[in-house]
Amino acid sequence: MIVSMLPALAPYIIYIHGFNSSPASFKAAYLKSYLTRTGYAESYLAPALDYCPQRAIEQLCELIEQYLSKFNITLIGSSLGGYYATYLTEKYGVNSVLINPAVAPYRMMAQALGQQHNYHTQQTYEITQREVDQLRQIEQLELTDPSKYLVLLQTGDDTLDYREAAHKYANSTLIIRQGGSHGFDHFDQAVPDILHFAGLAIN
Repeated sequence: MIVSMLPALAPYIIYIHGFNSSPASFKAAYLKSYLTRTGYAESYLAPALDYCPQRAIEQLCELIEQYLSKFNITLIGSSLGGYYATYLTEKYGVNSVLINPAVAPYRMMAQALGQQHNYHTQQTYEITQREVDQLRQIEQLELTDPSKYLVLLQTGDDTLDYREAAHKYANSTLIIRQGGSHGFDHFDQAVPDILHFAGLAIN
């Protein structure tokens, strides 16, 4: 009997930035620079996402559906991006690395109603109850396969309570570091773990 073995799909990373952030954020820019230096520039994408959750998810779904049959996709989501990545992992079965992820961002969004200013893009926009409701609609209360998540937390996160994520993703691979901040201090030290999880063999 002849067994046909399909070649493994090449790894591909999609970085999902957080609230009021952009592809120019430190972590996104560092990853781009690192992967460029190591010859993997074509394996990385960090899209600029709309502030509206529904439109941001539509953007990300379009990208994933474009690349899903061609690559082994890993999402890297920071803060609100981690919340989006969780929804997308449950929808498409891709892997996700979550960095200080938001567990229930609609709670904070409800306290941020009104005008917002993105200091990365200089965009000014307004948050309404509509955006809060859109976040609630994509909440994933249960994880189908916790092994699809690598979750990086710092106890010194000054925006989110890291214990919420530690509880939600308790059955996933958790790396909890003492101290730090919401931006994730010493991010460069976490990159080898992230890329190994994504299937990129970088020394």
